[in-house]
Formats: sequence, structure tokens, C-alpha cells
Amino acid sequence: MIHPADLRARAEALTGPLPPLLAAAEHLATTVLLGEHGRRRPGLGDEFWQYRPARPGDEHRMVDWRRSARSDAHYVREKEWQAAQSVVIWPDNAQAMRFASSKDLPTKALSARIIALATAVLLIRGGERVGLTDLELPPRSGPLQLLRLAEALSREDEALDYGAPETRGMPAHSRAVFLSDFLGDIAPVEHALTRAADKGVKGAILQILDPQEEAFPFDGRTIFESVGGTLSHETRKARDLRDRYLDRLAARKDVLQSLARTTGWQYHCHHTDRPGTAALLWLYQALERIH
Repeated sequence: MIHPADLRARAEALTGPLPPLLAAAEHLATTVLLGEHGRRRPGLGDEFWQYRPARPGDEHRMVDWRRSARSDAHYVREKEWQAAQSVVIWPDNAQAMRFASSKDLPTKALSARIIALATAVLLIRGGERVGLTDLELPPRSGPLQLLRLAEALSREDEALDYGAPETRGMPAHSRAVFLSDFLGDIAPVEHALTRAADKGVKGAILQILDPQEEAFPFDGRTIFESVGGTLSHETRKARDLRDRYLDRLAARKDVLQSLARTTGWQYHCHHTDRPGTAALLWLYQALERIH
């Protein structure tokens, strides 16, 4: 039999990571002011929304004859969308995402998790189903799903140096959000976006970079080492690498933007020294713009 004190200790250890992450996400979400019907749109449902003039292609049964009898035109009674949209999220948890150039900055992984969870908060409040792109946590709605997401995003699992987007858990015609530095091999990203497009999935790419990765402020003898320690490069003239590095970074951003345009996705870059509010608002509006 487990002693109550031991059970409580285990429970506290299990839930310990959840409140800070969820609290941070909730705080970030509250900075984005949305109306009660932030994702209101016409569709199948029970609640009346508005009348609109009938258009060619509308079925005969859609016409509201009582409203139409009061005018010379036919009107359709539209209802608010009640079939919740599924949105799946991939926050990269690779070793490279655990980098922060300063103790005063969050890691890229922490920024990705907070923004991802804050996005989930807003979407679930709007009645949507949210999950992860793998098969571990399929899209669901409700407060309990937020706790499941917080638990999943709080885990520090073994990871490769660079991550690859997971696509197995993306329902057809759903929406998706990828959060990563996208500094690894671009081929898995291309494959994931192509597969998503084949399934009718559209979404948003949020590239998350540390300001040091954007500025490359190195000079003289420098040892560059991956977070996981599997890659290392030493140079005596780091400044000589700066232009080539910045060119390759710009090229990577161009590739991501091009992939986004081709597949109907949207792209944005966020830096960890900036407040997450702008990135969260951009993500939410990007999902709003997708049809």
C-alpha cells in the first residue's frame, strides 16, 4: 500500500512542470484580446447567425420562406459554425531548440511551447479541437485537453540534434502549426508540407530564432558546438564566416517562405528576445485567414 505522503509527493512531482507552463501560456493568451466570437463563421450548427440573400447554387431547402415573404428576394438563414475545426501543433523539441544565448532569454524550445500552448488556449476557448501532430494526442476540445497538452509539452524526451515535423496525426482538411528553428535538414520539412498539402491540410510556420543566431556576433577563435554535442567546428577567424552564414540563413528563410506559398501555408519569424504576444497574434490571425 502506498503511503499518502508518498502518493502526494509523486503527484506533486508529476504535476510540477504543468502550472508554470500552463500559467505562462494562459498569461500570454490573455494579452490577445478577442471578442466572444473570435472565430465566428457561417456553417453547420444550431445557433442562428444572420440572413443573407440567396445565391446561385444554394439548395431550395436552405431558403427561409417566412423571411423571404416579407420582401421581393429570397433569403437564406445562416447558422453559426458548430463543427469544430481540428488544429494540430508540432513544437520542435530537438536538442537545437534548447539553445539560449543568454540566461536572461528563454530557450527556443520554451518559447515554442509557451506560444503553442497559448495558441491552444485561444483555439479551445473558441470551440476548436486541438492536438499534436503525432498520434499521441489527437485533437480534442475542452479544459482537460489543455492539461493533456501542457503535460505533453512539459516532457523532456530524448531528441536528435534537429527535429523533423511529424505528420501522422494530421486529420485530412485540418489546420496545423509548426514551430521550430528550421535550421536542420530542409528535406523533412518539404516532405511534411507536401504530405500536408496532399491531405488538404493548411497551416502556419513559425520560425523561432535566438537573436545571436540572427546577428552572428562572433569574432576571432571560436568553437561552434551543437547543443547535443554531436557536432563541433573550430575556427580562428569567426568573422570571416559571418557573411556566408547570414547568406545561408536568408536563403533558408526564402525556402521556408516559398514552401509556405506553394502549399497554401503562411510563414513568420519570431525572435526569443521579443515578447510572444506578436507571434501569438500572428499565429491566430494566420489560422483565421486560412480557408
